[in-house]
Amino acid sequence: MSNTKKMCFVVQGFGEKTDFRTGRKLDLDASYDVIKEAVENAGLKCIRADEIQHSQIIDKPMYECILKADLVIADLSTSNVNAAYELGVRHALCRRSTIIVAEKQWDFPFDINRNAIRTYEHLGSDIGRKEAQRFSAELTKAINSILADEDAVDSPLYTFVPALAPPKFLEADKFGEGGLLAGAAGPAKSHLSAGESKSVKEFTDQARNAMENNDFTTAKVMYKTAYDMRPNDESIIQRLVLATYKSKLPSEADALWEADSLIRDKLDPESTNDPETIGLWAAVQKRLWQQSKDTTHLEISINALERGFKLQNDYYNGINLAFMLNERAALSGIAAAEAIADYVQAQRTRFKVLEICKKALSVGIEDNDQQYWVLATLWEAAIGIDENEATAHWEREAKQHVKSKNLDGWMVETTEDQIAKLKDLLKPSPLARISG
Repeated sequence: MSNTKKMCFVVQGFGEKTDFRTGRKLDLDASYDVIKEAVENAGLKCIRADEIQHSQIIDKPMYECILKADLVIADLSTSNVNAAYELGVRHALCRRSTIIVAEKQWDFPFDINRNAIRTYEHLGSDIGRKEAQRFSAELTKAINSILADEDAVDSPLYTFVPALAPPKFLEADKFGEGGLLAGAAGPAKSHLSAGESKSVKEFTDQARNAMENNDFTTAKVMYKTAYDMRPNDESIIQRLVLATYKSKLPSEADALWEADSLIRDKLDPESTNDPETIGLWAAVQKRLWQQSKDTTHLEISINALERGFKLQNDYYNGINLAFMLNERAALSGIAAAEAIADYVQAQRTRFKVLEICKKALSVGIEDNDQQYWVLATLWEAAIGIDENEATAHWEREAKQHVKSKNLDGWMVETTEDQIAKLKDLLKPSPLARISG
């Protein structure tokens, strides 16, 4: 009796992605953790494309997995076009053993909606503990049921064209020989000899850990290695940009210009609707403005933040947009009417941000870091609209949260630095320039 485990290949994006229809940011790595738990509970080995060990192009081992895996689970959350394409390849090649999953608010296209789609729900960007347990149990049950029924057909192609026969190799099994699916009971095998290759996930995990420890230099090296392996993966490029400008090496200005060049070359910041790219673009341009005082960067940053705020209706873009509008309003030589317009828009934006943040708190925020930034944003917004009582309240709440959750002190320092700059910008108010 063979002890070889069956293999499940998960078709899914990596990292945090934005659902462009809703503006919601979803942590697909957190989703994958739940899917992987369900798969392993069903007794299968689980692998995603970023876990494939390789040092060259990933396409061949990926298609091997799509074709020969005993089970494929395709997560179509955020309408990832690569995931949809790979699902189509699986349905074209295999009659059965394919499961479609998606986040609850995903808008199902008509053709896909004919298939059974199992949904899970993100609470914020992550999956809550109870929801993770529920979905994992449901998915394990579905996997066992599908694998037990060898006559079931779940590919729409073979359902509607039953006379169609699946493709065959001219030379049997040459494609999978010695590949990832050979001896799946052990660790995933590389198409290269041992020690010659690593997975993208190994490098991105190391980079993520480095980022959490504020070791941006190491994170940059790791993300650059992952980028070399997957040069067209936007999520990796975005993380590389973030690590690059935060590294401040060889100098802060050099790091910013390197990040600026990377965004311009790889992410099309002027026309993209990807909120993550727009946010990075705005952040880099904001810092270049503060470094150089070149108003070109100020204008680019404001335009990017306006786009990001319209797309996401979020507190990050909103509070930074308000700040940068005040920056522009305080410029010497700006017309009084323009300064007043920027001031008023900044105030209106802050009132919207207050609503967004209070709503987030009322729903509940599981991530401690995220909760701090919501509280800090309320603190800054209250200062911006000159609400002294609210300012004192949210400052106290933010600092107490940092203390009780043992968070990094730099978070408060960053907030206080921005607030100090904001206070200077608001003295005097542009409204004082109205004559008569």
